Amino acid sequence: MRLRTPRPFVVDTLIALAMTGVAVLLAHVSRAAQGWPEPDARAHVLIALAQLPVALRGRWPLAVFAAVQAASVAYVTFGYWPVACFFGPMLALYTVAAHRPPRIVVACAACAVAVWGYGGLVGHSPSMAVVLGQALLYCSVLVRFGTLTRHSAELTRRLREEQTERARRAVAEERGRIARELHDVVAHHMSVISVQAGLARFVFDSDPAKARGALGTIADSSGEALEELRRMLQLLREEDPRAPDGAPMPTLARLAELVDRVRAGGVPVELAVEGTPRPLAPGVELCAYRVVQEALTNVLKHAGRAHARVALGYGQHELTVSVTDDGEGVIPDTVPTGAGHGLIGMRERAKLYGGTLSLGPRAGGGFAVELALPTSASATWRGDDRTR
Repeated sequence: MRLRTPRPFVVDTLIALAMTGVAVLLAHVSRAAQGWPEPDARAHVLIALAQLPVALRGRWPLAVFAAVQAASVAYVTFGYWPVACFFGPMLALYTVAAHRPPRIVVACAACAVAVWGYGGLVGHSPSMAVVLGQALLYCSVLVRFGTLTRHSAELTRRLREEQTERARRAVAEERGRIARELHDVVAHHMSVISVQAGLARFVFDSDPAKARGALGTIADSSGEALEELRRMLQLLREEDPRAPDGAPMPTLARLAELVDRVRAGGVPVELAVEGTPRPLAPGVELCAYRVVQEALTNVLKHAGRAHARVALGYGQHELTVSVTDDGEGVIPDTVPTGAGHGLIGMRERAKLYGGTLSLGPRAGGGFAVELALPTSASATWRGDDRTR
């Protein structure tokens, strides 16, 4: 069950009523203990006027301060015990200090000290120095606490604005990440589908078996594309990066499937693994998988009749990935510069996880993409933290 927080006006009204009751009791006690005049109906009205307006202090702090001070001066002028009417003015001074700039606060504090001193004069206090000292002490404490409250409120407001800005930037970064994921998924599978569709059309009459095989590859690639797109949409709805059926995002364990799809697209691909495979941080594995996927997609698109080789190396503190081909090659400067696409997307992924990426034409022909990702605990934590 959710508890409701009382509204400030309701709380201030209850405070004003409580202060009025206490002030009336003190006024009657003072008559018997100190010989002050007995509070009559007029005194009760003035006591109420000096306390009840604080119920509106949150909306009109200066107006409330002026009203309770005026009622307090009238109460003292008629010869009643001054202390009974000082609760409202003290709270009103605190409220002004909590909501108004220092210049106005100092003026109101001086007014409150003057009213306090006026009460000492009318009451024929034996020591005005004590009265003024009390006035200065109490007003200074109220101003101090009110100022601290104002500073705390300003700090809270700035923190809230910064949190809002950080949330806005996080949303923008998440949108960029999702755009990269969608590009990687769609570009790879559509490249495979395009190649296989062209093959099926070319051999449809001359080699029906090969055409059926190409159509099967198209069906498999389109199905996997739809599965990953559904997984990406699920990420938009939930914080848990898993699909509704519990399938995780692509990892290096699925690299063989990726290579098989590219082979089916007509590009011979060799997969070599060096070192002992071991589980890595999900973000690191996803980064390596997407870089290989993008590199092989570029081979399908631009390398023509080429052979490709994917080498995966598990080192003690890093993971290395190499994708090379002997095709026509792609010059990096010809790649569109839009962030999150193609080779630019590879660089962004490597930078995100503290890795390095080198790519370019090979001396003997073809193209090479080489990625190195740290797998230490600190580097992995930084990468995973930045993707949240």
